Amino acid sequence: MTNGNNDKYIGKLLEDRYQILEVIGEGGMAIVYRALDTRLHRNVAVKIMRDEMAEDEEFRARFAAESHAIAMLSHPNIVSVYDVSHNDEIEYIVMELIDGITLRQYMEKKGRIDWKEVLHFSKQIASGLDHAHSHGIIHRDIKPQNIMLLKDGSIKVADFGIAALENDAMENQESMAIGSLNYIAPEEAKGEMIDARCDIYSLGVSMYEMICGCKPYTGSTPAEILVKQMSEDIPPIAELVPEVPEELVEIIHKAMEPSLDSRYKSASELLEDLNAFTTDFIKADAPQVAVPENGEEEEPTPEKKSGGFIVELKHFLKASSASMSLSAFGLIFALLICAAILWNSWLSDIFSVAQRVILPDFTGTNYTEISQNDQYTSLFNLIPNYVVDTSTSAGTVLSQEPEAGRSLMVNKDGIDVTLNVSTGYILVTVPDVVGLNYREANLKLQNAGFLVELTNVPSDTIDKDEVISSSPAAGEQISSGSTVYIYVSSGKEITYIKMPNLVGLTEEAAINKITNRNLTYYTTVREYSEYEAGTVIAQSVPAFAEVEERTNITITVSDGPENVVTTEDTGTLTPVEDSPTYE
Repeated sequence: MTNGNNDKYIGKLLEDRYQILEVIGEGGMAIVYRALDTRLHRNVAVKIMRDEMAEDEEFRARFAAESHAIAMLSHPNIVSVYDVSHNDEIEYIVMELIDGITLRQYMEKKGRIDWKEVLHFSKQIASGLDHAHSHGIIHRDIKPQNIMLLKDGSIKVADFGIAALENDAMENQESMAIGSLNYIAPEEAKGEMIDARCDIYSLGVSMYEMICGCKPYTGSTPAEILVKQMSEDIPPIAELVPEVPEELVEIIHKAMEPSLDSRYKSASELLEDLNAFTTDFIKADAPQVAVPENGEEEEPTPEKKSGGFIVELKHFLKASSASMSLSAFGLIFALLICAAILWNSWLSDIFSVAQRVILPDFTGTNYTEISQNDQYTSLFNLIPNYVVDTSTSAGTVLSQEPEAGRSLMVNKDGIDVTLNVSTGYILVTVPDVVGLNYREANLKLQNAGFLVELTNVPSDTIDKDEVISSSPAAGEQISSGSTVYIYVSSGKEITYIKMPNLVGLTEEAAINKITNRNLTYYTTVREYSEYEAGTVIAQSVPAFAEVEERTNITITVSDGPENVVTTEDTGTLTPVEDSPTYE
């Protein structure tokens, strides 16, 4: 149930594009709405900052910085950010709308999660974290509530950076603080400098909780939880869930190490161990297949699959039947029935050959069609990765990973296949970036789906780094993925002039020479000198010096020798202006 403040945006059209439809979630910092992108005709999620948070200028600045950074991420295991807007009236981000539930909701429904499924989820989370960390972005609040689980079993990490901001907004509410502290790395809880390893610790705790059905450390206060993290050993997973392989337990423990030196150094290192464990487990779990001398695998019969057990039993029965009593024959017949039951219920699984499948070539097919084909979906987890490609129709599969033709082992969780799918020819309106700083303009154009090429142009009237114009211009519609050229002011173009020698020229000649060299005549200073009146005797910038164009130049012009008279009484020189007046 929502309150009136939340309803005020419903029905509104933000920036003539996003039609707000309904509230789908709430947090301490923001409210999340389902909205329609009227330009691309798709549903999106719009996270709008609460009014009380928007009043804090520092918080708004952090929100904007985090949002712009996150918008640069692009990974199948991270919720995509499509657009970011911040102005005096509203702060919001536009995100991919996820058709699924949080990992927390899934855990509450299932309780403990099978370790193979945990492995499947954790590899995807680690892959998303590795991508974010490679771009210098730390999540800082990895926990099941911030992990989205889609219907196809794929994982998307949500709220990069924004989650940490939301925790700041709720820091005075103890329940929120404790709820997050269960997953926060010790160094973060103590207020120390953090790096990407804090996300690895949080993922380790989440893996532990998924497998065991409970958190490793609990307490009634943050201090109690922190003390347990730092002083107590990790509660043994083997005691709670004995069937978890020891190698996977070791991986979880290393991710949860309180000591930074003992913990995984990067998400890629953690992912490498998870993938290596997966490979080793598949090899260890696969039965050995006898290969005949001709080198070709022979389809084993039930008798061969059993290692000769049934064959030997038949030979024994045949050799002994002639001399056995009826009761002995009945006993052996009963043993044969038991052997058949054992085969059907247990032995067949042990000795059966692992089923393999050749990966089809999906390139050139329509993603929607193959994703609805039971023949494929029963074997493969088809994961779309949308790519702008104006040369192919929308929905066409451009490439795939793994490549077609590979022989892959069938497993009950399905085989992950990533398909790069064309978005087709999508017309998008070029946003207005004139007057923006080139960094903000570049981000705005990229978020709209364009490539950007920048050219610096000198300008006497437009500030340095400000966008002068774009091509195509704002308002024009071009295909998504096209290049928009922006022209950015590099400021006034500075030209240096070699200062001419003005000494000895007349005042008029000197002024003409100054202006002809694209310098600026400023003023003339006059003084008496031995030189002829009207002659330039000095200049403010020395001759032959390098000086910027249009520099102000001052010249000094001689007024000639100072007039004097000689008195007969003293023989001294007296300035004319000081002489007495005679009538």
